[in-house]
Amino acid sequence: MIYVHVPFCRSFCTYCGFYSERACPTAGWVDEVCREALSRRAEIEASSAVDTLYFGGGTPSVLPLSYLGRIADACGGRSYKEWTVEVNPDDVTPEYAAGLRALGVNRVSMGVQSLDGGMLRWMNRRHSADGARAAFRTLRDAGFDNISVDVIFGVSGLSDAVLEATVREIVAWRPEHVSAYQLSVEEGSALEALVRSGRYSELPDEACSRQYSLICSILASAGYGHYEISNWALPGRRALHNSAYWSRSPYVGLGPGAHSLRCALATIPLHPQGTGGVPPETPCVATSIRSWNSEALSGWRAESEVLTEEQIREERIMLGLRTAEGVDAALVGHGSGSLVPSGVPGHVRIPEDKWFVADSIIAELI
Repeated sequence: MIYVHVPFCRSFCTYCGFYSERACPTAGWVDEVCREALSRRAEIEASSAVDTLYFGGGTPSVLPLSYLGRIADACGGRSYKEWTVEVNPDDVTPEYAAGLRALGVNRVSMGVQSLDGGMLRWMNRRHSADGARAAFRTLRDAGFDNISVDVIFGVSGLSDAVLEATVREIVAWRPEHVSAYQLSVEEGSALEALVRSGRYSELPDEACSRQYSLICSILASAGYGHYEISNWALPGRRALHNSAYWSRSPYVGLGPGAHSLRCALATIPLHPQGTGGVPPETPCVATSIRSWNSEALSGWRAESEVLTEEQIREERIMLGLRTAEGVDAALVGHGSGSLVPSGVPGHVRIPEDKWFVADSIIAELI
């Protein structure tokens, strides 16, 4: 299970707080990523129970196809059960889509966010609503049968009617997967500056909750399973890569800003759902964080910490209760009164109608 962080964007979205650079990807950056991948082959092999490769960002679709291929080769090859590349609709040409397929990419995650022109302009998105529609058709024409579409809700000025129109149209496209994220004010983002200056006021929780419920209702009626707080999928189309994060499977993060999770075990037994999973008693779990020398656009350093047993327990609760499968009831003990049985024997979960306030429920349990 490998994640590659691509820190390049042609423009910065209003809400984005992820590390990124408004610069063109260089061969030198690719060399750095490939060197890191080759030096961490033992970690990559230890995380191979989940056979996925994910390019996130930033905007991975600004990478030339040759760069994607070189990095995949350094990671171990171009054949994965799930190989996802995040794309901006503006970058999806017939040639680029066909090139992704030829490389072996078999899943695309496209950041649509809205199909309202005014909202897209406020978000400082590069694409138009028509551009998103055309990009989806182009991906289908190229043979992609596993496409995820992102939507944003909870924006001041975004009416329920406009949100509903966006979600209903996307459902009509019939993507295999939909992710919906509530707008949040991230440190260092342009949105944070707007809030500080009084030029933006966050949408009240009541309105955000109503919009979340609206999305849940539309997707449920269309046959999408709500398997994680922000994610829905048609049957058999859950994101293998992201699902593995929530079960705490080991993963290798490459590039600046990427995190990793490594375990003392050389091999990890597969979870019944096929997403991998770390047994509760696994010792010496550590996380790695990479920081990037933004001035030189090359060279990053790794930092790590060994998680305590209590930190591991808290992670298991926090991540597991984001999902429909939930967590082992013994993990939360007497605090499970607000939870209900899930479909996994011995597991409990947060009821779906309480997922909007999941953070407060989880905080009480940890």
